[in-house]
Amino acid sequence: MKRDTVNLEPGVDHSRPLTPVNDDQRYIGASVPRGGIERLTQGLGQYLDDIELPRMAHVVYWRSPVAHMRIKSVNAEFARAMPGVLLVADGQDIAKVCKPWVATLGHLAGMKSAPQYALALDRACWQGEPVVAVVAETRAEAEDALAYIEVDWEELPAATDMLTALDPATPLIHPELGDNLCFTRTLDVGQVDETFAKADVVADIEFEFGRHTGVTLEPRAQIAHWSPADRRLTVHHSCQAPHMMQDLYGRQFDLPASAIRVVCKDVGGSFGIKVHAYPDDFATVAMSILLGRPVKFVADRLESFTSDIHARHHHIKARIAVNRDGEILGFDMDDLTGIGPYSMFPRTSAIEGNQVVNLVGGPYKHKHYRAKLDVVFQNKTPTCQYRGVGHPIACAVTEALVDLAAQKIGMDPLRIRELNVIPDDAYPTAGASGIKLEILSHQASLKKLRELMNYDALRAEQAAMREQGIFRGIGFATVIELTNPSAAFYGVGGARIASQDGATVRLDPEGHITVLIGVGEQGQGTEGIYQQIAADAVGVDIAKVRVVTGDTDATPYGGGTWASRGAGIGGEAVLLAGQALRENIVKVAAVILKRDGATLVVRRDRIVDAATGEALLPLAELGRIAYFRSDTLPAEFTPELMVTRHYAQRDFPFIFTNGVQASYVEVDTDTGFVKLLKHWAVEDCGRVLNPMLVDEQMRGAIVQGIGGALLEECLYDESGLMINASMADYLVPMSAEMPDIEVAHIQTPTATSKLGAKGAGEAGTAGAPAAVMNAINDAIAPFDAHVFSQPITPQKVLRALGKVR
Repeated sequence: MKRDTVNLEPGVDHSRPLTPVNDDQRYIGASVPRGGIERLTQGLGQYLDDIELPRMAHVVYWRSPVAHMRIKSVNAEFARAMPGVLLVADGQDIAKVCKPWVATLGHLAGMKSAPQYALALDRACWQGEPVVAVVAETRAEAEDALAYIEVDWEELPAATDMLTALDPATPLIHPELGDNLCFTRTLDVGQVDETFAKADVVADIEFEFGRHTGVTLEPRAQIAHWSPADRRLTVHHSCQAPHMMQDLYGRQFDLPASAIRVVCKDVGGSFGIKVHAYPDDFATVAMSILLGRPVKFVADRLESFTSDIHARHHHIKARIAVNRDGEILGFDMDDLTGIGPYSMFPRTSAIEGNQVVNLVGGPYKHKHYRAKLDVVFQNKTPTCQYRGVGHPIACAVTEALVDLAAQKIGMDPLRIRELNVIPDDAYPTAGASGIKLEILSHQASLKKLRELMNYDALRAEQAAMREQGIFRGIGFATVIELTNPSAAFYGVGGARIASQDGATVRLDPEGHITVLIGVGEQGQGTEGIYQQIAADAVGVDIAKVRVVTGDTDATPYGGGTWASRGAGIGGEAVLLAGQALRENIVKVAAVILKRDGATLVVRRDRIVDAATGEALLPLAELGRIAYFRSDTLPAEFTPELMVTRHYAQRDFPFIFTNGVQASYVEVDTDTGFVKLLKHWAVEDCGRVLNPMLVDEQMRGAIVQGIGGALLEECLYDESGLMINASMADYLVPMSAEMPDIEVAHIQTPTATSKLGAKGAGEAGTAGAPAAVMNAINDAIAPFDAHVFSQPITPQKVLRALGKVR
């Protein structure tokens, strides 16, 4: 294969040859500034709350103030008489137009959940569940009226502690289900008991992972507009999957999909928070249908803390078996996770725990693995998919066990990983849990990391610092990340969530290219990637490529943005469409120039002679003739300058990426405070389409992972009330606290596509918590102390050191 000739960033491994997209490839693989960034940095973006429609009303929600309550009655007479109020509706009103839903997946055997309504009917089951909707001419008028809503309610016993959720004495959230168990799964591979009995060393850990949530720049928001005249619903939405929402609205309101348009303009961050269907999503649409006019809902920051999904709430007991020569023999893990009172629609709240089971031990070549998962209901905010979806939990469990095992046998933690990762020449293969792995590069990644961080010198520095009473630690995390999912993720379970995406690429009369695709822009630079791919695939300057996303009326059907699929699935569709358009352009040029198409190529906005490179015809002239002077073309010839192509990854359930991270920290043993000194990441996302954007994705995801490791937690009291539901109390990472993050790349392109791209959106979040936790434990190792409860707060560090109780 011909080696890629584009100018890649330093630190990118070129050891694997890459096939050029075309002979004039200029953009794929280059650090091109993301498209649209000028518009956003100049404050010219169009976020949901920027949109104003004629006759638009505003809705606010009266939400349950307690974790569990019976709704006895709602008195809204005074509120209805308030200035500007158009409608006040409760659960019974909304249920007349919106059907309930049950969020389960068929391939998760035995999973159950109760029917859920857009507004609570008889009971509210978590603090923040919407109960009453108030619509008024302005947001202020709606909020004024909300204060006069009188709900007569009776507080009910709540199931708040997931550790006791299955105890007979714990209240049943949904008595009709029989217990508080949503889903359970057991995996037993190899001879686990025998392996652990014969192992030289067994290390075991009990982990705690605190709930946290995504604090997006733009809160969840939507404008629903039902037009009675043409019986058509338009929803402007801040979401990740417009076609999914189009389908869900159709199902819940008995409307054909052709009568529904979902539009997503700029989205100020998502992280998985905006890939779910919330009760207030449906309630807002219902209010518009009842009123026959546009209705806007924008969650305020306070209600987001109890209405946006949470994630990461796990209690895990796990152990690892190793021999004294460092060979990892097996893993054994028991995971208990709490998800709230309902499984979240439509992706379900069992996926995160299921991912943990699939991924623990994933990078390593052991053959013995046992895992038990219990997913239980709680009277707390529902949990569901959030950036990483089980990866940070599985990675932290795996990597902490590997570190503890290395400590017990006296082996260097980097060396034990080098000995046990699945070799780079072993693929395709399968992990112990059954996950199918196409091609990874653990060995190459570890080698590059060792060089990148100058590991031996760093260990020497650490030792010298300890002599001075300064305790620094180095922590590692070997990572796998599932990307490019096939229909085996959701479709196989009955969820109508597309695993494919389509792209339309059009040559406009002026020689410019328009790309239409359903995968939207959430702030990660997706539009810029599509510009690069289209420019190279067709053969035009990138400045002449325009990308249109997030409009179900305009774009081909697709799955949207989730599971790091934007480049690998959406990008492949753009590539295929662009290459097909390039072929059609050559056919048109051959007719115009009366030459054999085999002698022509598209290069830099013009048709040129393939042999000599002589410019023959600008694309603008070709467009002019094709669109406006078809009379000059043969009667039997029709130019086809708009092409649509679709792509779905079918060869594997997922395409896995891999990488390795390292963290260098300093722990103040008097205060328990952790100072982040440096962080390194080597990642392999297949073909690197834009090193600058991948680095940005890695750094942002690492910061998000650090937030979960050290700061973020949704804290509840014993009655199920969130006690830090504000930005004043919920801690998030700030720039001044973050370390320098150095990123390098290995490239092992997937053979499942022409582009060879895998995903890169979640690997940073997956590995950072484990690397930071292991670095902290390495720093306090001289005190024979460990911390395995995230977030790792100063108090927890001091408790581990025996300085506080």
